Amino acid sequence: MAGGDVAARMGEDRLPLPRPSARHAQWHWATPQAQLVLATGDLADILRFYRRVHGLNQTALGDLLGYDKTYISALELGKRSLDDVPSRRRICEALQLPPHVLGVTDPTDTDHRAMLQFGESTVRLAEIARQSGHATEAVSELWPLVARLEARVEDGHTERDVLHLLARARVGLGVALGNVLPEERLATAAHWTAKSLQIAEYFDDARMTSYVLRMHGNELRKASLRGAAVQRLCRAAATAPDETARAAVLPLLARAAGALGNGELFDRVMRETDALLDRVDHTSLFNPFSLHEIRLRGLVATGRTKAAMRLVEQSPVPTTVVAPQWRVIELVTVAHVQLLAEDRSGAAQSLDIAIQEAVTQRLPHQLQRIMRTASKGLAPQHARAAQFLERIRREMAA
Repeated sequence: MAGGDVAARMGEDRLPLPRPSARHAQWHWATPQAQLVLATGDLADILRFYRRVHGLNQTALGDLLGYDKTYISALELGKRSLDDVPSRRRICEALQLPPHVLGVTDPTDTDHRAMLQFGESTVRLAEIARQSGHATEAVSELWPLVARLEARVEDGHTERDVLHLLARARVGLGVALGNVLPEERLATAAHWTAKSLQIAEYFDDARMTSYVLRMHGNELRKASLRGAAVQRLCRAAATAPDETARAAVLPLLARAAGALGNGELFDRVMRETDALLDRVDHTSLFNPFSLHEIRLRGLVATGRTKAAMRLVEQSPVPTTVVAPQWRVIELVTVAHVQLLAEDRSGAAQSLDIAIQEAVTQRLPHQLQRIMRTASKGLAPQHARAAQFLERIRREMAA
């Protein structure tokens, strides 16, 4: 090492830098650079990385670990090693590292791996439950998982896989809440999806960021924050890394653009969506049945009622990929268009079926949509929907 470099390093080691707290240590181990360092399992590299990201000199790191500066220097240069398990475990605890990184196997590490496996399964099963019309069960599964993961992060356990899982669990919880909460409480759903944005953007992962923005934008739309919803969904579409990810965003962006009354954006997004139908696999949202409902609602919202009337009888047959709640959503939209066409009998029939399905799936938001639609002259349907909505509210309060 050159003389100037030695002098610079000695000067650095004399700086009175603060000891990092557990909160100060959070997130750094989750960065891509940290993952490369941790993958080596090399103590010297790990210590140097920790000092660099926290702005510590060797004296300060020694104070944190209970060693003097000379010993830290020897560890970083590879002249000394820590072969005993208790010392390695102490370093893991001080630096907020999972024990397996330094070869420490203990019950804590076993619990960590089991928790991740359990969490991944919970998120997947909750999504299946929600898509199958059982959003209440999804909330019941995700709520304790989110609480447990957030407690680990508060304790400084911010490994990359934990943060990824937490982001997905928060989004899943928010979306499930968006299905089961009444309209006046939908901001709660948007709150939970928003809590994943910081994690997604921190990782600089385009697919994950697009996913979180997409789900958050849709919950904002449901909470009637339409301008913010369009902004998030436009970002989600721009961030999407491929056609499949973009196709997942476009139907939601079209719904938000229609709700905002932006006919130009709505038409442009629907044209792109139609072009992708033959190139991308269909999902519970990206399919002809769901897109037909989105088109109907968007045409009405942007002042093209006659075009919606012409399309109302052309609904594609729903397939197995269509989520049960979309059948309710479409029935309410069709009833709205039927009323505009003065087909009261058809509208009443559509709403009767929608009420039955909304009650079965416990969808208070859709019952509120039914009430708004039925207020235009369908008193029996309005009364039935209001009765069932009040019952769900009492059950939620209890």
